[in-house]
Amino acid sequence: MNIQRFTAPTAREALAKARLAFGDGTLILSNRQTPQGVEVMAASEDSLATLEQVAAPASQAAAPAPAARLKPATAPSPAALRAAAQAPVEEDAAQLAMSTLSFQDYVRERMLQRRAEAREQAQAAAPRPAYEIIPPDPQSAPPARKAAPITVPQAVAPAPAPAVAPAAAPAAVSQGLVNELSAMKEMIEERFSTLAWLGQTKQSPIRANLTLKLIRSGYSPALARAVLSMMPDDASPAEAMQWLMGILTRNIKTDAGSAALKDEGGVFALVGTTGVGKTTTAAKLAALCARTHGAGSVGLITLDSYRIGAHEQLRAYGRMLGVVAHMAHDRAALQDLLGLLSNRKMVIIDTTGVAPRDPRKRDILDVLDLPQIKRLLVLNAASHGDTQDEAVANFGAKQAVLTKIDEAVKIGPALDAVIRNHLVLRGVSSGQRVPEDWERADAAQLVRLSMRSAGKSAHDPQMDELGLYFAQAGAASTHAQGRLHA
Repeated sequence: MNIQRFTAPTAREALAKARLAFGDGTLILSNRQTPQGVEVMAASEDSLATLEQVAAPASQAAAPAPAARLKPATAPSPAALRAAAQAPVEEDAAQLAMSTLSFQDYVRERMLQRRAEAREQAQAAAPRPAYEIIPPDPQSAPPARKAAPITVPQAVAPAPAPAVAPAAAPAAVSQGLVNELSAMKEMIEERFSTLAWLGQTKQSPIRANLTLKLIRSGYSPALARAVLSMMPDDASPAEAMQWLMGILTRNIKTDAGSAALKDEGGVFALVGTTGVGKTTTAAKLAALCARTHGAGSVGLITLDSYRIGAHEQLRAYGRMLGVVAHMAHDRAALQDLLGLLSNRKMVIIDTTGVAPRDPRKRDILDVLDLPQIKRLLVLNAASHGDTQDEAVANFGAKQAVLTKIDEAVKIGPALDAVIRNHLVLRGVSSGQRVPEDWERADAAQLVRLSMRSAGKSAHDPQMDELGLYFAQAGAASTHAQGRLHA
């Protein structure tokens, strides 16, 4: 197969280079991000058509040389063995351009051939006498006559080469080749599976348009493929859109069937990265609880001793509500404050905002490792999807709140992270007003907001660029599909 790599600063430029090389019949096999930009591996459809006509003939074993009466049985040198092991590698490289239907048979044949060659090399390297006597053929031998017995002098055999070293080299080469062929087989199967799904999508305009709509709304290709693979084939455009909105709504977990945070009560620690709005969220929750149950029902604690003015900001919010804000410098101080505030209905802990890879994150989470503390992850709805996935993976929370909805152009990435990580959404913040800009999470309303058209964007993909988005989403979408609720 004529496979080439194209590198460009963006995926669109790399795709343009591939089309310039192969024309309209360009087949995208893979794409990945590199330090130099986006690397695209592509081939032409014409080359795929010729693959089925290429046979993979097995190498014929050489016929054994005529036996001699006396032949030397010297062990092969390591250099000769390495040359013999490298020669089939070049032959294998020439045989890779073949039909995918015969690929599995070819791999099996090469594995058996490599094992046979390794056994032959091991047997050839075994210690032998200096000369090997070939017994004569009884039919062609002359009539026996009485004569004195002939004794063959035993010459001193040279020290044989170690049998392990010559046999290990072909085995290592063979195993490496098998691993490479297996990896290539898996890559080809994954790419053809993705191409088959994309072909079905192109044949169904409704599915193709909804796929493009989801990706332009900020949802990941993995979630889009997992959701739309379950869509009924006979749905009309209106029914398909209604079905899509319904399945997204059902997969967003909220606290709609239970008590709100201010009524549930308990000890909640707000965790998350820097600048996501933890302190403002703490003030909003405290104001809601104080408005419903009184100022004496709320406790405020801050662990933010790194940021200048962090304690003063929370104290200012506390004075507005008639609540004292306390500071804990370590775990022992936090335990003392929790004991002091044990009679409060709701205790809110504001933590230091750190990056997921910041070494201080581990210290903060260790301080919060107490049985009565429930972690509440604060996610910025305006952040990139990968940033939110990293926060979910590093802060270890099962509940979350979305902030800065009013600043997010697309909230699809935030909802995508909530769905794929099975977080329970406890609230939504859409501004800086305390506590007016806070409301309980409504899954249907959030899905409608995420699917709202935001106009044309330079970051939106086109229909013919969906192959680049789905080239690496095969395994992830299969995993996501098994955890979605239809």
